[in-house]
Formats: sequence, C-alpha cells, structure tokens
Amino acid sequence: MAHFAKLDENNIVTDVVVVNNNTATDEAAGIAFLKDLYKEPNAVWKQTSYNTKHGKYWDYSDPNQPVEHADQTRAYRLNFAGIGYEWREDLQGFIYPTPEYSSWILDTSTGVWDAPVPMVDTEIPYTIWNEELQNWVDSEGNTQPEE
Repeated sequence: MAHFAKLDENNIVTDVVVVNNNTATDEAAGIAFLKDLYKEPNAVWKQTSYNTKHGKYWDYSDPNQPVEHADQTRAYRLNFAGIGYEWREDLQGFIYPTPEYSSWILDTSTGVWDAPVPMVDTEIPYTIWNEELQNWVDSEGNTQPEE
C-alpha cells in the first residue's frame, strides 16, 4: 500500500491516507487519484514511506522488534508523515512538529528536533526539558547530573 500526506498552505500535514499500489503505480498517479477522489484539484499531496523513521528504513517483520533494513537506499523522505508534521522542500522530507522550545535544533539528517543537551541515562528519570535552565530535570525540578 502507498501512503500520501495532504499538506496545507504552510506545508503542514493535515491528513495521511492509504492508496492501493495498483492505483498508485507511482507518486504522480497516486496524487492524481487523490485529487480526483476528493474533488480538490489544487490540493498538495506528497508520498510518504510507512517504513521510514529518523532518516532510516526499518524492517517491521516483527512489529515488536523493528530493525534497520539492510538496504538503506529505501529510506524515503526522512519520516513517515503524521498529522502536524512539516514538509520541508529543501530537505525533501517530513520533519517532526516544531517543539515549543526555541533552543532545540533540527537534525536535518533525521528530521527530528534535538535538545541542545542530551538526556543522560540514569536511574532517576530526568525527562522534562527546562528551557530556562537549558537542561533536563526530574519531576521535582532537580537538574540531571553531567555525564
């Protein structure tokens, strides 16, 4: 099955639909089908890959334990599009929604926003980003230790 993301005027994904491969023999055929189906000749659609995430193509033979596929040339458009994702023409890919934190940095190879300080793996979960402190904190506001 082929997947397509509908974009609004700001290149934000508003819908993701599935089209049979017999209909969507390529991206252009799938887009033409969707424009006709929805009677929206000016709608903007982009094909997206269900198996692509963080710039890598994944094998979901075991859905509980996906593994990186041996053929990474199959990675397509950075991420499988979701509602709220943004299409970036310059990257030819879908990026995660922009975080509320201005300090976070877009990794253009994965389409994922990263905190400027990595989260340290500790017994105590420091999982809340504190923009003012520019660091991760726990549920009580304690800053994570340095690595």
